[in-house]
Amino acid sequence: MKIYLVGGAIRDSLLKIPIKDKDWVVVGGTKKMLLDKNFQQVGKDFPVFLHPDTHEEYALARQERKSGKGYTNFSTNYNTNVTLEEDLIRRDLTINAIAKDKYGNYIDPFNGREDIKYRILRHVSSAFIEDPLRVLRTARFAASLAHLGFQIAEETMKLMCIIVNQKELSYLTSNRIWNETEKALNTSNPHVYFQVLYNCQALKYLFPEIHFLYEKKINFHHYLINKIKNKFLIFMGLAKISALTNDLSIRFSFLCQFLSFSLYNKNIIKNFYDINSASIVRQFCKRLSVPTDITDLAVISAGFFEFLATIHYQSSHNIIMLFLKIDAWRKPERISQLAYLCNFNFYNVFISQVFLLQSGDFLKKCFSIVNNISIKLILKKGFTGYKIKEELLRLRINKLESWRTQYLIKKNYIKI
Repeated sequence: MKIYLVGGAIRDSLLKIPIKDKDWVVVGGTKKMLLDKNFQQVGKDFPVFLHPDTHEEYALARQERKSGKGYTNFSTNYNTNVTLEEDLIRRDLTINAIAKDKYGNYIDPFNGREDIKYRILRHVSSAFIEDPLRVLRTARFAASLAHLGFQIAEETMKLMCIIVNQKELSYLTSNRIWNETEKALNTSNPHVYFQVLYNCQALKYLFPEIHFLYEKKINFHHYLINKIKNKFLIFMGLAKISALTNDLSIRFSFLCQFLSFSLYNKNIIKNFYDINSASIVRQFCKRLSVPTDITDLAVISAGFFEFLATIHYQSSHNIIMLFLKIDAWRKPERISQLAYLCNFNFYNVFISQVFLLQSGDFLKKCFSIVNNISIKLILKKGFTGYKIKEELLRLRINKLESWRTQYLIKKNYIKI
Protein backbone atom coordinates (compact mmCIF):
# COMPACT_ATOMS: atom_id res chain seq x y z
CA MET A 1 0.00 0.00 0.00
CA LYS A 2 1.41 3.40 -1.05
CA ILE A 3 0.03 6.81 -0.12
CA TYR A 4 0.42 10.01 -2.16
CA LEU A 5 -0.52 13.63 -1.57
CA VAL A 6 -2.63 14.79 -4.53
CA GLY A 7 -4.64 17.63 -6.00
CA GLY A 8 -5.16 21.12 -4.64
CA ALA A 9 -2.54 20.99 -1.89
CA ILE A 10 0.23 20.39 -4.44
CA ARG A 11 -1.19 22.98 -6.85
CA ASP A 12 -1.38 25.66 -4.17
CA SER A 13 2.07 24.78 -2.83
CA LEU A 14 3.60 25.24 -6.29
CA LEU A 15 1.74 28.53 -6.67
CA LYS A 16 2.95 29.61 -3.22
CA ILE A 17 -0.59 30.35 -2.01
CA PRO A 18 -2.16 29.11 1.27
CA ILE A 19 -3.09 25.43 1.29
CA LYS A 20 -6.69 24.90 2.38
CA ASP A 21 -7.01 21.12 2.51
CA LYS A 22 -4.83 18.08 2.00
CA ASP A 23 -6.18 15.11 0.05
CA TRP A 24 -4.45 11.74 -0.22
CA VAL A 25 -4.80 8.80 -2.58
CA VAL A 26 -4.10 5.22 -1.48
CA VAL A 27 -2.72 2.89 -4.15
CA GLY A 28 -2.86 -0.86 -3.56
CA GLY A 29 -4.94 -0.49 -0.43
CA THR A 30 -8.30 -1.86 0.60
CA LYS A 31 -11.18 -0.79 2.77
CA LYS A 32 -10.19 -3.38 5.38
CA MET A 33 -6.60 -2.14 5.54
CA LEU A 34 -7.72 1.41 6.33
CA LEU A 35 -10.42 0.39 8.78
CA ASP A 36 -7.86 -1.74 10.63
CA LYS A 37 -5.77 1.42 11.01
CA ASN A 38 -8.79 3.18 12.59
CA PHE A 39 -9.67 5.26 9.54
CA GLN A 40 -13.34 6.28 9.40
CA GLN A 41 -15.19 5.60 6.16
CA VAL A 42 -17.19 8.48 4.66
CA GLY A 43 -20.47 7.05 3.39
CA LYS A 44 -21.26 3.39 2.83
CA ASP A 45 -20.14 2.77 -0.74
CA PHE A 46 -17.70 5.55 -1.58
CA PRO A 47 -13.98 4.66 -0.99
CA VAL A 48 -13.04 7.77 1.01
CA PHE A 49 -11.80 7.64 4.60
CA LEU A 50 -10.86 10.13 7.31
CA HIS A 51 -7.49 9.84 9.06
CA PRO A 52 -7.97 9.06 12.77
CA ASP A 53 -5.73 11.96 13.87
CA THR A 54 -5.64 14.61 11.14
CA HIS A 55 -9.17 13.95 9.77
CA GLU A 56 -7.78 14.53 6.28
CA GLU A 57 -9.37 12.59 3.42
CA TYR A 58 -7.76 9.43 2.08
CA ALA A 59 -9.36 7.94 -1.06
CA LEU A 60 -8.66 4.55 -2.59
CA ALA A 61 -7.23 4.92 -6.09
CA ARG A 62 -10.08 4.47 -8.53
CA GLN A 63 -11.14 4.50 -12.13
CA GLU A 64 -14.40 6.03 -13.35
CA ARG A 65 -16.29 5.40 -16.57
CA LYS A 66 -19.41 7.23 -17.64
CA SER A 67 -22.44 4.97 -17.80
CA GLY A 68 -25.23 7.45 -18.48
CA LYS A 69 -26.15 11.14 -18.64
CA GLY A 70 -25.12 13.86 -16.20
CA TYR A 71 -22.43 13.80 -13.52
CA THR A 72 -23.70 10.99 -11.27
CA ASN A 73 -23.91 8.09 -13.73
CA PHE A 74 -20.42 6.65 -13.43
CA SER A 75 -19.21 3.12 -12.83
CA THR A 76 -16.33 3.02 -10.36
CA ASN A 77 -13.46 0.57 -9.97
CA TYR A 78 -11.30 0.88 -6.87
CA ASN A 79 -9.59 -2.49 -6.81
CA THR A 80 -6.01 -2.85 -5.60
CA ASN A 81 -4.73 -3.07 -9.18
CA VAL A 82 -5.71 0.54 -10.03
CA THR A 83 -2.52 2.54 -10.60
CA LEU A 84 -1.75 6.09 -9.52
CA GLU A 85 -1.76 7.32 -13.13
CA GLU A 86 -5.16 5.71 -13.73
CA ASP A 87 -6.45 7.61 -10.70
CA LEU A 88 -4.92 10.90 -11.82
CA ILE A 89 -6.25 10.69 -15.38
CA ARG A 90 -9.87 10.87 -14.15
CA ARG A 91 -9.26 14.35 -12.70
CA ASP A 92 -10.42 17.53 -14.42
CA LEU A 93 -7.41 19.81 -14.94
CA THR A 94 -3.71 19.05 -15.23
CA ILE A 95 -2.89 21.42 -12.38
CA ASN A 96 -5.06 19.19 -10.14
CA ALA A 97 -3.56 15.92 -11.42
CA ILE A 98 -0.17 16.06 -9.72
CA ALA A 99 0.88 13.68 -6.93
CA LYS A 100 3.74 13.66 -4.44
CA ASP A 101 5.20 10.68 -2.62
CA LYS A 102 6.48 10.51 0.96
CA TYR A 103 9.99 11.38 -0.21
CA GLY A 104 8.87 14.63 -1.84
CA ASN A 105 9.08 13.36 -5.42
CA TYR A 106 6.47 14.63 -7.88
CA ILE A 107 4.48 12.27 -10.07
CA ASP A 108 3.22 14.44 -12.92
CA PRO A 109 2.19 12.34 -15.94
CA PHE A 110 0.10 15.11 -17.53
CA ASN A 111 2.58 18.02 -17.20
CA GLY A 112 0.56 19.92 -14.62
CA ARG A 113 3.66 21.68 -13.31
CA GLU A 114 4.40 23.02 -16.77
CA ASP A 115 0.84 24.33 -17.06
CA ILE A 116 1.26 25.98 -13.65
CA LYS A 117 4.47 27.61 -14.89
CA TYR A 118 2.77 28.98 -18.00
CA ARG A 119 -0.50 29.74 -16.19
CA ILE A 120 -2.76 27.47 -18.26
CA LEU A 121 -5.97 25.71 -17.23
CA ARG A 122 -5.97 22.57 -19.38
CA HIS A 123 -8.06 19.39 -19.27
CA VAL A 124 -6.32 16.12 -18.40
CA SER A 125 -7.97 13.95 -21.06
CA SER A 126 -10.90 13.78 -23.45
CA ALA A 127 -12.89 12.23 -20.58
CA PHE A 128 -13.26 15.84 -19.42
CA ILE A 129 -16.53 16.02 -21.38
CA GLU A 130 -18.09 13.20 -19.35
CA ASP A 131 -18.80 15.44 -16.35
CA PRO A 132 -20.85 18.62 -16.97
CA LEU A 133 -19.89 19.99 -13.55
CA ARG A 134 -16.41 20.56 -14.97
CA VAL A 135 -17.73 23.50 -16.97
CA LEU A 136 -18.51 25.32 -13.73
CA ARG A 137 -15.38 24.09 -11.96
CA THR A 138 -13.14 25.34 -14.75
CA ALA A 139 -14.90 28.70 -14.77
CA ARG A 140 -14.49 28.86 -11.01
CA PHE A 141 -10.75 28.05 -11.22
CA ALA A 142 -10.41 30.76 -13.88
CA ALA A 143 -11.93 33.23 -11.40
CA SER A 144 -9.89 32.08 -8.40
CA LEU A 145 -6.59 32.11 -10.30
CA ALA A 146 -7.20 35.13 -12.56
CA HIS A 147 -5.03 37.34 -10.33
CA LEU A 148 -2.11 35.01 -11.10
CA GLY A 149 -2.64 35.31 -14.84
CA PHE A 150 -4.26 31.93 -15.56
CA GLN A 151 -6.12 31.44 -18.84
CA ILE A 152 -8.20 28.53 -20.11
CA ALA A 153 -6.55 26.55 -22.92
CA GLU A 154 -8.31 26.92 -26.26
CA GLU A 155 -8.82 23.17 -26.62
CA THR A 156 -10.33 23.00 -23.13
CA MET A 157 -12.76 25.79 -23.95
CA LYS A 158 -13.82 23.81 -27.04
CA LEU A 159 -14.61 20.79 -24.85
CA MET A 160 -16.64 23.01 -22.53
CA CYS A 161 -18.66 24.17 -25.54
CA ILE A 162 -19.24 20.55 -26.54
CA ILE A 163 -20.61 19.76 -23.06
CA VAL A 164 -22.98 22.72 -23.35
CA ASN A 165 -24.10 21.81 -26.87
CA GLN A 166 -24.82 18.23 -25.76
CA LYS A 167 -27.21 19.72 -23.16
CA GLU A 168 -25.39 17.96 -20.33
CA LEU A 169 -25.82 21.02 -18.11
CA SER A 170 -29.52 20.19 -17.77
CA TYR A 171 -28.54 17.29 -15.50
CA LEU A 172 -26.89 19.55 -12.92
CA THR A 173 -28.93 20.09 -9.76
CA SER A 174 -29.51 23.56 -8.35
CA ASN A 175 -27.39 22.68 -5.32
CA ARG A 176 -24.41 21.79 -7.52
CA ILE A 177 -24.77 24.97 -9.53
CA TRP A 178 -25.03 27.13 -6.42
CA ASN A 179 -22.08 25.42 -4.68
CA GLU A 180 -19.75 26.27 -7.56
CA THR A 181 -21.22 29.76 -7.94
CA GLU A 182 -20.81 30.43 -4.23
CA LYS A 183 -17.15 29.42 -4.41
CA ALA A 184 -16.68 31.64 -7.47
CA LEU A 185 -18.30 34.60 -5.70
CA ASN A 186 -15.79 34.14 -2.88
CA THR A 187 -12.84 34.59 -5.23
CA SER A 188 -11.10 37.89 -5.84
CA ASN A 189 -12.44 38.08 -9.42
CA PRO A 190 -15.98 36.61 -9.44
CA HIS A 191 -16.86 38.43 -12.67
CA VAL A 192 -14.43 36.12 -14.52
CA TYR A 193 -16.63 33.14 -13.62
CA PHE A 194 -19.63 34.60 -15.44
CA GLN A 195 -17.51 35.78 -18.36
CA VAL A 196 -16.16 32.24 -18.90
CA LEU A 197 -19.66 30.77 -18.73
CA TYR A 198 -20.75 33.30 -21.33
CA ASN A 199 -17.80 32.47 -23.59
CA CYS A 200 -18.66 28.75 -23.62
CA GLN A 201 -22.39 29.49 -24.09
CA ALA A 202 -23.31 28.05 -20.68
CA LEU A 203 -24.57 31.31 -19.19
CA LYS A 204 -27.86 31.29 -21.10
CA TYR A 205 -28.68 27.81 -19.77
CA LEU A 206 -27.52 28.25 -16.18
CA PHE A 207 -28.30 31.94 -15.60
CA PRO A 208 -30.64 33.22 -18.35
CA GLU A 209 -31.42 36.31 -16.24
CA ILE A 210 -27.74 37.29 -16.29
CA HIS A 211 -27.30 36.30 -19.93
CA PHE A 212 -29.97 38.88 -20.76
CA LEU A 213 -27.60 41.63 -19.61
CA TYR A 214 -25.03 40.50 -22.18
CA GLU A 215 -27.34 40.21 -25.13
CA LYS A 216 -29.85 43.07 -24.96
CA LYS A 217 -29.77 46.81 -25.18
CA ILE A 218 -31.44 48.38 -22.18
CA ASN A 219 -33.63 51.46 -22.33
CA PHE A 220 -32.97 52.77 -18.84
CA HIS A 221 -34.91 55.95 -18.14
CA HIS A 222 -34.34 57.34 -21.65
CA TYR A 223 -30.71 56.18 -21.76
CA LEU A 224 -30.07 53.51 -24.42
CA ILE A 225 -27.24 51.39 -23.10
CA ASN A 226 -25.63 48.95 -25.51
CA LYS A 227 -24.68 45.44 -24.44
CA ILE A 228 -20.96 46.27 -24.32
CA LYS A 229 -21.59 48.97 -21.74
CA ASN A 230 -23.95 46.65 -19.84
CA LYS A 231 -21.12 44.20 -19.29
CA PHE A 232 -18.58 46.90 -18.49
CA LEU A 233 -20.69 48.68 -15.88
CA ILE A 234 -22.09 45.58 -14.24
CA PHE A 235 -19.18 43.17 -14.22
CA MET A 236 -16.51 45.77 -13.61
CA GLY A 237 -18.73 46.97 -10.78
CA LEU A 238 -18.76 43.43 -9.41
CA ALA A 239 -14.96 43.38 -9.59
CA LYS A 240 -14.68 46.71 -7.77
CA ILE A 241 -17.12 45.88 -5.00
CA SER A 242 -15.39 42.51 -4.53
CA ALA A 243 -12.11 44.35 -3.98
CA LEU A 244 -13.72 46.25 -1.09
CA THR A 245 -15.68 43.54 0.71
CA ASN A 246 -15.53 39.78 1.17
CA ASP A 247 -19.20 39.67 2.15
CA LEU A 248 -20.74 37.10 -0.18
CA SER A 249 -24.23 38.50 0.38
CA ILE A 250 -23.15 41.93 -0.86
CA ARG A 251 -21.39 40.55 -3.94
CA PHE A 252 -24.36 38.38 -4.88
CA SER A 253 -26.87 41.15 -4.21
CA PHE A 254 -24.92 43.56 -6.40
CA LEU A 255 -25.35 41.18 -9.31
CA CYS A 256 -29.01 40.45 -8.56
CA GLN A 257 -30.08 44.09 -8.51
CA PHE A 258 -29.75 44.18 -12.32
CA LEU A 259 -31.83 41.09 -13.06
CA SER A 260 -35.02 43.08 -13.52
CA PHE A 261 -33.61 45.44 -16.15
CA SER A 262 -35.92 43.87 -18.72
CA LEU A 263 -38.73 45.64 -16.88
CA TYR A 264 -37.35 49.05 -17.74
CA ASN A 265 -38.17 48.54 -21.39
CA LYS A 266 -41.83 48.18 -20.41
CA ASN A 267 -41.97 51.54 -18.60
CA ILE A 268 -43.18 49.92 -15.39
CA ILE A 269 -43.71 52.62 -12.79
CA LYS A 270 -42.17 51.85 -9.42
CA ASN A 271 -42.95 53.48 -6.14
CA PHE A 272 -41.52 53.03 -2.64
CA TYR A 273 -40.79 49.31 -3.12
CA ASP A 274 -40.45 47.61 -6.51
CA ILE A 275 -42.32 44.36 -5.94
CA ASN A 276 -41.77 43.20 -9.53
CA SER A 277 -37.98 43.37 -9.31
CA ALA A 278 -38.01 41.78 -5.86
CA SER A 279 -40.13 38.92 -7.18
CA ILE A 280 -37.74 38.25 -10.07
CA VAL A 281 -34.80 38.03 -7.70
CA ARG A 282 -36.67 35.83 -5.22
CA GLN A 283 -37.58 33.36 -7.97
CA PHE A 284 -33.99 33.40 -9.22
CA CYS A 285 -32.71 32.57 -5.73
CA LYS A 286 -35.34 29.88 -5.23
CA ARG A 287 -34.35 28.18 -8.48
CA LEU A 288 -30.69 28.13 -7.40
CA SER A 289 -31.42 27.06 -3.80
CA VAL A 290 -29.64 30.15 -2.49
CA PRO A 291 -29.49 30.25 1.35
CA THR A 292 -32.14 32.38 3.03
CA ASP A 293 -29.85 35.04 4.51
CA ILE A 294 -28.24 35.71 1.12
CA THR A 295 -31.63 35.69 -0.62
CA ASP A 296 -33.12 38.20 1.82
CA LEU A 297 -30.48 40.85 1.17
CA ALA A 298 -30.65 40.30 -2.61
CA VAL A 299 -34.44 40.73 -2.60
CA ILE A 300 -34.25 43.86 -0.42
CA SER A 301 -31.55 45.38 -2.63
CA ALA A 302 -33.55 44.74 -5.80
CA GLY A 303 -36.82 45.98 -4.33
CA PHE A 304 -35.27 49.23 -3.11
CA PHE A 305 -32.83 49.62 -6.02
CA GLU A 306 -34.23 52.91 -7.33
CA PHE A 307 -35.22 54.21 -3.90
CA LEU A 308 -31.67 53.77 -2.56
CA ALA A 309 -30.14 55.35 -5.65
CA THR A 310 -32.24 58.46 -5.10
CA ILE A 311 -32.25 58.39 -1.32
CA HIS A 312 -31.12 62.02 -1.01
CA TYR A 313 -34.39 63.04 -2.64
CA GLN A 314 -36.66 60.74 -0.63
CA SER A 315 -38.81 62.04 2.24
CA SER A 316 -37.72 61.47 5.83
CA HIS A 317 -40.95 59.53 6.35
CA ASN A 318 -40.10 57.10 3.57
CA ILE A 319 -36.53 56.67 4.77
CA ILE A 320 -37.85 55.65 8.21
CA MET A 321 -40.29 53.29 6.51
CA LEU A 322 -37.35 51.77 4.64
CA PHE A 323 -35.64 51.06 7.97
CA LEU A 324 -38.80 49.40 9.24
CA LYS A 325 -39.25 47.38 6.05
CA ILE A 326 -35.73 45.90 6.24
CA ASP A 327 -35.97 45.31 10.02
CA ALA A 328 -32.95 47.54 10.57
CA TRP A 329 -33.27 47.87 14.33
CA ARG A 330 -33.04 44.12 14.82
CA LYS A 331 -30.62 43.57 11.91
CA PRO A 332 -28.45 46.71 11.78
CA GLU A 333 -25.84 44.93 9.64
CA ARG A 334 -28.24 45.38 6.72
CA ILE A 335 -27.58 49.11 6.79
CA SER A 336 -23.86 48.59 6.19
CA GLN A 337 -24.56 46.02 3.49
CA LEU A 338 -27.01 48.27 1.67
CA ALA A 339 -24.57 51.17 2.02
CA TYR A 340 -22.03 49.26 -0.08
CA LEU A 341 -24.69 48.52 -2.67
CA CYS A 342 -25.89 52.14 -2.67
CA ASN A 343 -22.45 53.41 -3.60
CA PHE A 344 -22.25 50.96 -6.52
CA ASN A 345 -25.83 51.42 -7.67
CA PHE A 346 -26.01 51.43 -11.49
CA TYR A 347 -28.65 54.17 -11.44
CA ASN A 348 -26.16 56.60 -9.89
CA VAL A 349 -24.47 56.81 -13.29
CA PHE A 350 -27.50 58.61 -14.68
CA ILE A 351 -28.49 61.01 -11.92
CA SER A 352 -26.85 64.24 -10.84
CA GLN A 353 -25.33 63.99 -7.38
CA VAL A 354 -24.90 67.40 -5.81
CA PHE A 355 -24.50 66.09 -2.27
CA LEU A 356 -21.16 65.59 -0.57
CA LEU A 357 -22.22 62.36 1.13
CA GLN A 358 -22.41 59.34 -1.12
CA SER A 359 -25.73 57.51 -1.06
CA GLY A 360 -24.38 54.74 1.17
CA ASP A 361 -22.80 57.14 3.64
CA PHE A 362 -25.99 59.16 3.70
CA LEU A 363 -27.99 56.01 4.46
CA LYS A 364 -25.73 55.11 7.39
CA LYS A 365 -25.85 58.65 8.74
CA CYS A 366 -29.65 58.73 8.60
CA PHE A 367 -29.84 55.50 10.57
CA SER A 368 -27.35 56.69 13.18
CA ILE A 369 -29.44 59.85 13.70
CA VAL A 370 -32.64 57.96 14.54
CA ASN A 371 -31.17 54.84 16.11
CA ASN A 372 -30.95 56.03 19.70
CA ILE A 373 -34.42 57.43 20.41
CA SER A 374 -35.46 56.10 23.81
CA ILE A 375 -38.73 54.23 24.16
CA LYS A 376 -38.50 54.73 27.94
CA LEU A 377 -39.05 58.46 27.49
CA ILE A 378 -42.16 57.74 25.42
CA LEU A 379 -43.52 55.49 28.15
CA LYS A 380 -42.86 58.17 30.78
CA LYS A 381 -45.03 60.54 28.80
CA GLY A 382 -47.93 58.14 29.28
CA PHE A 383 -48.22 56.67 25.80
CA THR A 384 -49.70 53.18 25.68
CA GLY A 385 -50.62 50.52 23.12
CA TYR A 386 -50.33 51.40 19.45
CA LYS A 387 -49.79 55.08 20.45
CA ILE A 388 -46.24 54.13 21.49
CA LYS A 389 -45.46 53.00 17.95
CA GLU A 390 -47.02 56.13 16.45
CA GLU A 391 -45.04 58.44 18.72
CA LEU A 392 -41.80 56.59 18.07
CA LEU A 393 -42.36 56.94 14.32
CA ARG A 394 -43.14 60.67 14.70
CA LEU A 395 -40.00 61.33 16.76
CA ARG A 396 -37.80 59.47 14.32
CA ILE A 397 -39.19 61.35 11.33
CA ASN A 398 -38.87 64.73 13.07
CA LYS A 399 -35.31 64.06 14.24
CA LEU A 400 -34.21 62.93 10.80
CA GLU A 401 -35.91 65.88 9.12
CA SER A 402 -34.25 68.31 11.53
CA TRP A 403 -30.79 66.89 10.83
CA ARG A 404 -31.35 66.94 7.07
CA THR A 405 -32.42 70.57 7.17
CA GLN A 406 -29.35 71.57 9.19
CA TYR A 407 -27.15 69.57 6.84
CA LEU A 408 -28.51 71.36 3.78
CA ILE A 409 -28.13 74.77 5.41
CA LYS A 410 -24.57 73.96 6.41
CA LYS A 411 -23.67 72.96 2.86
CA ASN A 412 -25.42 76.05 1.44
CA TYR A 413 -27.92 73.97 -0.52
CA ILE A 414 -30.77 75.97 1.01
CA LYS A 415 -30.89 79.49 2.44
CA ILE A 416 -32.38 80.48 5.77
